[in-house]
Amino acid sequence: MSEQEIIGKGTWIDKLASELLEREKSLGRNLDIIKVESGLGASGVPHIGSLGDAVRAYGIKLALENLGYKSELIAYSDDLDGLRKIPEGFPKSLEEHLAKPVSLIPDPYGCHDSYGMHMSSILLDGLDKVGIKYKFKRAIDTYKQGLLKEQIHTILQNSTKIGDKISELVGQEKYQKYLPYFPVCANCNRLYTAESTEYVADEKKVRYNCHDTEIGSKMIKGCGHKGEADITKDLGKLAWKVEFAARWTAFDIRFEAYGKDIMDSVKVNDWVADEILQCPHPHHVKYEMFLDKGGKKISKSLGNVITAQKWMEFGTPKSILLLLYKRITGARELGFDDIPSLMSEYNELEDIYFGRIKIDNQAKLVKSKGLYEYVNLLNPPKQSSIHVNYRLLLELTKIFKEDRVERVMKKLLDYGVIKEEKPEIKELIKIAGNYSDEFDEREKIEIEIGDNIKKSLKILVLALNEKEEPEDIQNTIYQIAKSNNIQPKDFFKILYQIILGTTRGPKIGPFITDIGLKQVAKTLSEYT
Repeated sequence: MSEQEIIGKGTWIDKLASELLEREKSLGRNLDIIKVESGLGASGVPHIGSLGDAVRAYGIKLALENLGYKSELIAYSDDLDGLRKIPEGFPKSLEEHLAKPVSLIPDPYGCHDSYGMHMSSILLDGLDKVGIKYKFKRAIDTYKQGLLKEQIHTILQNSTKIGDKISELVGQEKYQKYLPYFPVCANCNRLYTAESTEYVADEKKVRYNCHDTEIGSKMIKGCGHKGEADITKDLGKLAWKVEFAARWTAFDIRFEAYGKDIMDSVKVNDWVADEILQCPHPHHVKYEMFLDKGGKKISKSLGNVITAQKWMEFGTPKSILLLLYKRITGARELGFDDIPSLMSEYNELEDIYFGRIKIDNQAKLVKSKGLYEYVNLLNPPKQSSIHVNYRLLLELTKIFKEDRVERVMKKLLDYGVIKEEKPEIKELIKIAGNYSDEFDEREKIEIEIGDNIKKSLKILVLALNEKEEPEDIQNTIYQIAKSNNIQPKDFFKILYQIILGTTRGPKIGPFITDIGLKQVAKTLSEYT
């Protein structure tokens, strides 16, 4: 890769930021500050995919700054959205609040000013923990302060044209009958039951009827109220099919990624921004959704949510950032069992960055170093951290349940893995211990094994099962290798790969003794 071909740090993030800049320059727009946005859903438990939206947008912000431009991430919480269903594990008492804006529903746990803020705070806490800087905006404040009133007025004046275009673009005919604006019913505080039928432009008021509406296959009773709502001061919100466009225009947003589940909304909003509000829509990138290991979309309502907080019980914030910055396209299955390999991958990237692993391919070297810098939010450490193999910690934390941190630390010192105790190693032992306590199943490492190695593994399995005393395991392994014409170092390497997922580790004999002969025999037998 030649010097001029490298954009920024050589990652997809830099390429996307560069495309964004080229588009902005072709539009002739002011580049004093380039705002990027991430929408935060506030109606369900925010999962790692929700966090990913903001983390990746922040990556674009960092790339823009690295290319010499000022940038800002706006994290916008859609907390005027109506509650459509009760998330798994939440109190059934929320039933009475269905279809009400989540910022008007009391927090069932009493720790925030509303249900909506309770949900938003989970995501914001996750962003804080991984080091993302953002400017937080709430829908309820945005509408109450009238920040979108000009856009709402223009959209409602063009509602017939918009309704026809929505029907043409995505086949939805609803907005040919109703306006794309939902007032909050003055009588029952519900949102989607109050449907707007007419806009009185000179008074900036919508007329609405509150009637029964189906929301998420559930019929929500309307109260029958007929009323008027002033778009400049009464509470209400634009429909999603037009709201993004209003927000992009009002906040001057230049980039927003989106998931394929809202492609139709983005298509309509782009048209509304360009044609109705006369403001170019932001640069976009479409990302795929995270799926659970069964291939289902990770979702709040299915209860298969992986939150950032839960992830960080088992892995570091860096492992989350690596997961999210590795790539943006392609759906991928995600589970907590990805954590060990991500922890190892981060250490490998760090070794590449500090030159301990040599990479001949220049393009790969640049990209690996760039990815490492983004995972460190473009503020990489001056020196490498102390590496302790996460899978080694998993094996040791399975052995030691009492006084775990101290006893595992002593083993690491005995093995010569570390030279001294450090607080960050204690923290690693704690999270590895959490993982080994929560997940008993061992992840099987996929490796190519020849017939000769398989035969030697079988002999070793028998030897380990027969031995009552763990004497001289090291020599037993050595002799099995020699008698089968295998270089002992190659056999040790295979054993490290099977047990630890790496090519080296502590002295193999004492390590196998610590794990337990029968336990290791059981693991090795899977490869024979």
